[in-house]
Amino acid sequence: MRSNRREQLLADGRPAGKLELRTCLRVGQLLGCAVGEAWLSVRARDMKVFIDGGFVEEHEAKVSVFDHGLLYGDGVFEGIRAYNGRVFKLKEHIDRLFYSAKAILLDIPMSHEELVRATVEACRENNLRDGYIRLVVTRGVGTLGLNPNKCKRGSVIIIADKIQVYPPEMYERGMAIVTVATTRNLHSAVNPAIKSLNYLNNILAKIEANNAGVEEAIMLNAEGFVAECTADNLFIVKGRQLLTPPLSAGALYGITRGVVMDLGREVGLQIGEPNLTRYDVFNADECFLTGTGAELIPVVKVDGRVIGDGRPGPVTRKLVEQYRALTNTTGEPIYA
Repeated sequence: MRSNRREQLLADGRPAGKLELRTCLRVGQLLGCAVGEAWLSVRARDMKVFIDGGFVEEHEAKVSVFDHGLLYGDGVFEGIRAYNGRVFKLKEHIDRLFYSAKAILLDIPMSHEELVRATVEACRENNLRDGYIRLVVTRGVGTLGLNPNKCKRGSVIIIADKIQVYPPEMYERGMAIVTVATTRNLHSAVNPAIKSLNYLNNILAKIEANNAGVEEAIMLNAEGFVAECTADNLFIVKGRQLLTPPLSAGALYGITRGVVMDLGREVGLQIGEPNLTRYDVFNADECFLTGTGAELIPVVKVDGRVIGDGRPGPVTRKLVEQYRALTNTTGEPIYA
């Protein structure tokens, strides 16, 4: 019995079900380590998850097996950051959520203002000052058939937690990435501007990155131009130019992308959105990626080619400094 319990704890990384004080202490005893103490410091009680108008404990947060978000990836989502007790660019994220929903004819059963309030409340319910919020809208419960008209009402889920996309040391030393064979979706197929729950295009590219032993990968479009990475927008620095692929190349309408372009203008950089090739990236002075989850992370090697001098460059470091200052002081207050 004890052996089975030990295996379960090791597999899960924490006790199953509701996390209670005596359970945490017992974990440490069973494993002969401080696992219980670690989990006590991270989460003294279950997370609260917002589902369709109310909050439930993490272990009670469930969706129907007939939800088309599960069955077909039919839905949209946003990833949002909270910094220093404020939700950063919340309005812009929810605007983009509604744009994505409109593109797939999905009726979100809450107003913009209601989603703002629910997102902030999710942070309060989980005592979150710095973290990551995942806002999901599914098509809702339907039949096993494909027809979205069988789904009577969409479902809204908000998870307020933490995230660490890349190892911390990569933010200091920079990361190596590769170009993969999986191309970005065509605008005439699943438009890359839609942040849909069907992320297989990105996942297939991510699998190629994993197989190459790197954390991230460049995706080209059907014409061979750089579109974006699997989860991030890409920027290069050439002299005083800050360049990023145009949205028409298959780049996502990135919130962080837009913020960084504005920050670049503030320091006198020339902002451009030309079609970029791998050649342009190889011969850049600097390269970095942006995204809500990733924030700003330097790239120092692409397909085996060293970028610049192989270290995060001065423009990248300056933009990181500006970004951190901005996120630390602006946003929708959580505890106003």
